[in-house]
Order: sequence, then C-alpha cells, then structure tokens
Amino acid sequence: MNTTVIEISSRGGRLTEAEEELLRGAGDILKSGGLVAFPTETVYGLGGDALNPEASRKIYEAKGRPSDNPLIVHIAKFEDIYYIADEVTKEAEMLAEAFWPGPLTMILKKSDKVPHETTGGLETVAVRMPSNLAARRLIEYGGGYVAAPSANISGRPSPTLAKYVIQDMFGKIDAIIDGGRGEIGLESTIIDLTASPPQILRPGYITAEMLSAVLNTGVVNDTVDSGDESGKAPRAPGMKYRHYAPKGELSIVEGEPDRVAEYINAAVIKARHAGDKVGIIATDEQKHKYDADVIKSLGSRNDEDSVGKHLYEVLREFDDENVTKIFSESFDADGFGQAIMNRLLKAAGHRVIKLV
Repeated sequence: MNTTVIEISSRGGRLTEAEEELLRGAGDILKSGGLVAFPTETVYGLGGDALNPEASRKIYEAKGRPSDNPLIVHIAKFEDIYYIADEVTKEAEMLAEAFWPGPLTMILKKSDKVPHETTGGLETVAVRMPSNLAARRLIEYGGGYVAAPSANISGRPSPTLAKYVIQDMFGKIDAIIDGGRGEIGLESTIIDLTASPPQILRPGYITAEMLSAVLNTGVVNDTVDSGDESGKAPRAPGMKYRHYAPKGELSIVEGEPDRVAEYINAAVIKARHAGDKVGIIATDEQKHKYDADVIKSLGSRNDEDSVGKHLYEVLREFDDENVTKIFSESFDADGFGQAIMNRLLKAAGHRVIKLV
C-alpha cells in the first residue's frame, strides 16, 4: 500500500486554505473506508470511520491489536455525542463543558449506530473531542465519527512524533498527517460514566481531583490491570494488554535518590558485562549521578508536564539506539504523576525494584 505523508503546521491555531484542502482529501479517505493517522494533543491516533465495521477491522489489523480491545470514537462537535450514545448523562454534559475539547474520554452506553467492531464487542462507547485543530477538522471532513487508537504497533510506545508513526505504519495505511509533537504526550484520561460512582479506567492529564471538583462527588480509581489471564474483555483501551513497551528490558528502581543512583550504576556494570547496551531514564536533578551507554532526562522532577511529554519519545529513542536494557527512576503517583507511573509500569511489565 502507498502511504501519503501530509504536513500540517496549524501555527497560531490556524490552518491555511492549502492545509484545509489536504485535510479534506484525508477526510475523503476516511469516508471511503481507509485509514489516516493524525496528531492530537495527546499522541497520534490511527483513524478510521467509527460507523464502518470494516474500517474498524482494518485498524485492528494494522496495529496487530486484539479485537476485544475497544476503540475510542473521536468527535468534533459536542452535539454529535447524542448520535453515538444511547444515554448522555448530566455528568457527561458537565464534564464536556469543563474539559472538551481536551484529553478526556467518557464511556457511555452506545447507540445502535456504533458497530460492535468499534467497541470491542461491548455495549458501551468511549468518546472524546480532541483539542488539536487539525484533528477536529479531519474528523469533520471524515464524516464526524472517527475511531482512533494510538497510531503504533500494538504494545509499542505510543507515537508523539510523526516519524514514529511512519516507522510503524508506513505501507499499512493510506495517509499520515504530520502535525508536529503532541503537547501532552500521554493518552487521555478515561472515565466510565456507566458506573456509579464514575470510575477512572485510565489515568491521564485530567486527574481524579479535577473530575471530582466538576462532578461534586468522588470518583473511583479503577486503573489497575484487568490481567492478561482474567479472560475478561477490557472495558477501556490499555487496561488488559501489555502496552507502551520499548524493545529493551525496562526496570523501574524505587527508593531514596542516592540509593537509586548507586543501585542503577551497579546494575549497569553487571548488564554491560553480560553484553547489554544500557540506558537510563533520569531527571535533571539526578542525571549527573549516572554512568551508562545512554542517559536521557525527562526534565525536572518538579515539572510533571515535561516528564509526561517526553516519556514515549525517550522510550522510542532507546529503540533507535539499540538499547537492550533500561533502568528508570520512579515518580510520585499523585496528580498527573499517576498517569506517568501507569505508563511506566506497563512499559516495564510491572518490573519494579524497591530499595528499602
């Protein structure tokens, strides 16, 4: 398959007429049943017509994704939610008013317009409205309802740059829209509004505290893995299967900073003797303490936005540099830090070394 790469700048929050025409063409691909990867404020999505069962099947095939792993339906206008959801609750309207367009996905009871191929066989639909302008325009031109998981091979780190979409998807899909780096870098928060009280199924930039403040009630945090051995279908993307993993073996080291550095440096020597090329995921505060083949800082420990924005990019860079063993510092699991640790733990297969 020939894959077209389309460059969109949308500088200053505006699109040129030429860019609008390119997005119209990409929308036509979606309406004809094809697949288009596109930027969002979180990560790049792999889009297909959410109301077309064959398009959803193509998404699963391109990613190598299990077909019981539900897809998120992206919309560009709030009123479109009423077409794909059987019941739009007051809570959904309140959260949309507060956080849309933005990095929040809501799970609602689906309407009969949404095929089970899109929902992973579930009677619910996951829906969000991205804030990225090019994404919203593509959705409008593509018919209004675009199913889109992250645009990577299943299990790999999600792409925050188009070059990694090209690496994984070139020759498998019809087009890739290059819109620069994702601003947030981690996937959207997912909240299940069919549960009472509402349940967070995947942490993200929109935190439990932010959601509770809008709803005037507590929300349940149900972000632990369903477990690959459970036999149950995941209720949301990222709950069941191994995700976000680099090719090298990743371990997280948890403890007092000086002890973490001492442990990692000793582990690096041992891994090198075993023939590994070793990488370290560090922070600005600690990076000077390490000695390894590749050392990458995610930014300051006090700047969670920077850490989240660069995590997947750093994991991909380790792959680019053929790193075979990786050690990472741990991070606080409060606020946005919970999303960062959720992704790190999944990338490491929950391989954690606790220094006590």
